[in-house]
Amino acid sequence: MIIHNTGTLEHIAPTALTVETNVRTVAPLDEGFIASIRENGVLTPILAWRAQDGTLHVRAGQRRTLAAREAGIDTIPAYIVDAADDDTARRIVEQLIENDQREELTDADRIQAWRALELEGLSATAIAKRTGTKRDRIKIGLAVAASETATGLVAASGLTLDQAAILLEFDGDDETVAELTDVATTEPGYFPVAVERARQERAAREAKEKVEQEEAAKGHRILTERPGYSGAPYRVRMLRTAEGEPVEVEGILGKPSVAVYVATYYGGEARAEYFVDDPAAFGFTVQEDTYGGTSGAQSGPMTDEQKAERKELIANNKEWDAAETVRREWVAQFLARKTTPKNAQTVIADALTSAQWKIADGLTHGSSTAKAFLGIEDNHQGDDLSDYLTAHPNRATHVTLAMVLGGIEQNTNRQTWRSPSADTAWYLRTLQEWGYTLCPVEKIAAMLAVDE
Repeated sequence: MIIHNTGTLEHIAPTALTVETNVRTVAPLDEGFIASIRENGVLTPILAWRAQDGTLHVRAGQRRTLAAREAGIDTIPAYIVDAADDDTARRIVEQLIENDQREELTDADRIQAWRALELEGLSATAIAKRTGTKRDRIKIGLAVAASETATGLVAASGLTLDQAAILLEFDGDDETVAELTDVATTEPGYFPVAVERARQERAAREAKEKVEQEEAAKGHRILTERPGYSGAPYRVRMLRTAEGEPVEVEGILGKPSVAVYVATYYGGEARAEYFVDDPAAFGFTVQEDTYGGTSGAQSGPMTDEQKAERKELIANNKEWDAAETVRREWVAQFLARKTTPKNAQTVIADALTSAQWKIADGLTHGSSTAKAFLGIEDNHQGDDLSDYLTAHPNRATHVTLAMVLGGIEQNTNRQTWRSPSADTAWYLRTLQEWGYTLCPVEKIAAMLAVDE
C-alpha cells in the first residue's frame, strides 16, 4: 500500500462511507467472511479520504466496508489521508498495489493456526465461528494438522486440504502415499480415480491375505502364482477318482501335498483355488484334456506379447472398477444441485432417441441406479421414484435426467471399455462436458483419444 505522509485513525460507521470506483469490479462477500467480520470486527483499518463536503470515500478496503454493513457493525477503523480523487492514476495504482501485494495465507499456514487454536482449548465449532470458516473445513484441517505426514504434504507438495485428508487413510503405506501424491500434483483430475483404485486394491489385498491365513492354518501350502494347466501341481477340477468321478474339494482339505492359490475377483472377493502335487498318492488320475485347447485355456507358457496384453487388461479392468465408483458418486452430487444443466432437456431427448433400450432396461429392472443418483433408498418398490417426485415436484427435470442417465449407467461394466458403443460413448462425453474428468479407460469407452 502507498504510504501517505499524514493521516489520522478514526472509527467510522460503515454506512457513512462512500465506496469509490475500484479496480476490483466485483467484491465477493461469502458468508464466512461476513461471519468473521461480525465476530471479530474489522481488524485492519481501511484507507479513506475526506472530500471538501466532508464525505469519506473508501480508497482501499471495499470488501471490509461492505461486509461490515452486512454484518451490522457500528463502526470500523479508517485511516484518513489527504488524497483527493482528482488523481485517477494515483487511485488506480494504490488499489492495484493494495490488492496485488497482499500475500494470501497458504493452507499450511491455516492448519497450523487452527491447530494452535485447538491447543488453546477452542473446539472446531468455536474456531469456525471466530474465523468465519465452515466447521467441516476446520475439522478436515485439524485432522491434517494432527498428522506430521499430511502436514508435510500440504507444505512441501502443495496438496490441498481435501487431498491431504484423503491420504490420511493410507497413513503408514508410504508407497501408496507417494504414488497418490504424485498423481495429485501432476494429474489432479485423475486423483479421485487413483484413490478409489488404491482403496479397492487394498481391500482386495486384505481379503486375499485373510483367506491365505485361513488356508495356511489348515496346513495347505500357499502359492504366490497361479500354476499353469500342464504338470504339477494339478487343479482339483482336473482330477478324477478311481471310479472316474470328479474329485470333491472337501475330500482333500487339510491333507499333505495340497496347495492353494487365492485369487481376487470383481468386487474384491477372494477365493481359494486348490491344487494337488501328487494325485497318485490319493489314488487320483489326471484328466489332462478336460481343459484343453477346445476350452480356450492356454496350453503353454504365454509369450511376452500375451503377458503385456494380459497386464494391460487387468490394469484397465481395475481402473474401470475404480472409475465406476467415482463416476456414479459424481453424477449423484451433480444431480443434487438445485438446478439442472442448461442443456438438460436436449440431453434427455438425445438419450431417449439414441439409447432407448438401455433406458428401458433400466426402468424395467427398477431404476436402482437412478434412485442412487437421487439419494433415494432403494426399497425395491416400484413407487419409490413416484413418491420422491410427489415430495419434490420442483425436481421433475432432475428425476427425468436421473432416470435416463441411470438407465445407461446401469448397463455399463468392464465390457464397456473393451467394446465401446455409441450410446455409452455419448453418455460419457456428456458427463465430460458437464465437468466430470474422464480417466484413460473411460476415454477409451467414450471413443476419445487418451490424451484428449
